[in-house]
Amino acid sequence: MAAETGPTTTGGPDEHVRRVRLPADRRTPATARAVVRSVLAEAHLDELLNEALLLTTELSTNAVEHAGTELDIEVVADRVGLSVMVSDYAPGPVDELTVGVRNDTADIAEVAERGRGLLLVDHFASCWGTTYLPSGKGVWFRLDRPDVTPPRRDALAEGRRLSPCSSGTDGDGNPVETPGPSAAAMSELMQTRPDPYADDPLPDFATDLLTRVATMVGATGGLVRLDRGDGQGTQVLARYGRPPRTDSELLRVRLAVQRPYSGELELDAVPSAYARPLAALTAERLSLHLENDRLRRADIRRQAWLTFLAEASELLAQSLDVELTMALVPQLVVPRLGQWCAVHIADEWGRLNLAAASHTDESVLPHLHEVLRETGPESIQARLREAIRIGSQVPLGGPMEGFAVPLVARGQRLGTLAVGRHQRHRHDPDEIAVLEDVARRAALAIENARIHAERRRVAQTLQQSLLPPVLPVIEGIGFAAEYVPTGDDAEVGGDFYDVLPLPDGRWLVVIGDVSGKGVQAAAVTGLVRDVIRVLVGDGKPLPEALNRLNETLVERGGGRYCTLALAAVGPGEGNQLDVSLHLAGHDRPVLLRSAGGASFVGTGGTALGLLDAIASPTSVVPLDPGDALIFYTDGVTERRRGRELFGPDRLREAAAPLAGYSAEVIAARLRSTAINFSPEPPRDDIAVLVIRNDAV
Repeated sequence: MAAETGPTTTGGPDEHVRRVRLPADRRTPATARAVVRSVLAEAHLDELLNEALLLTTELSTNAVEHAGTELDIEVVADRVGLSVMVSDYAPGPVDELTVGVRNDTADIAEVAERGRGLLLVDHFASCWGTTYLPSGKGVWFRLDRPDVTPPRRDALAEGRRLSPCSSGTDGDGNPVETPGPSAAAMSELMQTRPDPYADDPLPDFATDLLTRVATMVGATGGLVRLDRGDGQGTQVLARYGRPPRTDSELLRVRLAVQRPYSGELELDAVPSAYARPLAALTAERLSLHLENDRLRRADIRRQAWLTFLAEASELLAQSLDVELTMALVPQLVVPRLGQWCAVHIADEWGRLNLAAASHTDESVLPHLHEVLRETGPESIQARLREAIRIGSQVPLGGPMEGFAVPLVARGQRLGTLAVGRHQRHRHDPDEIAVLEDVARRAALAIENARIHAERRRVAQTLQQSLLPPVLPVIEGIGFAAEYVPTGDDAEVGGDFYDVLPLPDGRWLVVIGDVSGKGVQAAAVTGLVRDVIRVLVGDGKPLPEALNRLNETLVERGGGRYCTLALAAVGPGEGNQLDVSLHLAGHDRPVLLRSAGGASFVGTGGTALGLLDAIASPTSVVPLDPGDALIFYTDGVTERRRGRELFGPDRLREAAAPLAGYSAEVIAARLRSTAINFSPEPPRDDIAVLVIRNDAV
């Protein structure tokens, strides 16, 4: 079970040392007792056996239960006594090892069963103390033979900086007055050379400094208390010997640290002329380290706030959805900056509406909502309205204490951000500044999401106005269309299609693509669509209509061009349909035969809006019953997967197996094939228009 970290050695003819590493196991105390028993037997210290085994059990059990790491047991025995140290690898103060209520009595019989650990050590040990190592912490004790006065020396070997056992008697056992510290000792304590503990944890340095000054002044106990102003309250930073008794006259020196730090040094020392000056010098030196710690922590905290603000800005900027953005804000604030958070948005009449809220305890959310809905002169609603009115932060009273910050973006007051303070501390100035910065960034993100939502709504409305709401239902002719806008739903595409009647009884199918995107492309699309409707409604032949449309685009198109396909569909011989096809720079359609097979038909012409004169040859395509003619825009053929294009050949191959299906099925299948070709959203609009001869 035990793994010795080194062989059993003797530091001298009368010294026995053993070091053992043990796991965090319930059998560890028994193994630790066996190690101590063997060392006592070697050193012939049988009279210390009972106390040594009891204290070893207490320390090893405490460490196993509360540290949960491997333990190092170090046992040192000499001719006058035994020293044992139990070290673990868990961070945190030794206070965390004590269990139960704090022991304020020195009578061991009056202490509860739980919580006796360190008090038992204090009761039976000749002296004891704690030490902080780079890898963890340790608790040690020393037991001396009752008939021998221990020498003034460190308790353990290996040069560890542990509390030496104070001597209060002379060689004959008579009490003597503790002498004052020598000049060399004071020089060592207040040395100004490079501090050997500068890189050590602060508790380790404070414990060592407290131990040295307590030894010099003959104190039986001492404490260094520190409150960092972080809501944790006053904590014990270092401890020496037994806790100072409340009924004794303590030597107290306040630490000279700046807010929010505060603390004091306590020594249960014998009154003397040098005790207070030496304690003051010690407190001054410790204050310098505490001030460095405060500045270091403040710098780390400010860097953490900057990182937090950068991450919050990135998260808020990624969302262009108004509801999602407002729901994200409380999640960023709670619990890091407050116990609860609520976002209220003002409507067009100035009324505040709760948009999102969060609490560290989800079970309290219903109560929080009730409090936020309450009205009255002292309610949170009234304070929120005041924050919007004056444009600055306003404190919130009970029962949900905190403060409110207005959400202002581009000079417009959108609402409020209300934050509740933590139960254990109030917001410091740094936290308030960070919250105000979060409110500014949140307001800007909400406003940007609103602008994007408005652009998306305008784009969708404009796009719908350029497409027919429904296609006509004609006996013997099947029409079907599929349209997929570009991946950016806030942009208006230039693709369009239309089906309208001709004066001679035929039907005109139109599909086109205007270059570019956005409002200007939509304006040109609307111009092309309206001019075609007017010209064909007046009975103009299709070639003349194309020429007139080209002239209009050259004059008013703003440099944009348009590809267009026109198909006049009418009855032919028998059950056939005759299609008079005109292509003005548009891709040739695919003819899908009912018997199978697909091919491109038509003759290419000149795109509209580029040249003063155009050519648009006429092609007649007969459609037998079951045949289909498939029109499409370049968003289909130029659909990209990496460097690979979907292409016209892949479109033709995808259309061939669809022979015999209805126009709706053909259009839907081709749309799905084009979309599934690439995992990326479409970079260009996709439009598919199908004409099918449905004659039986």
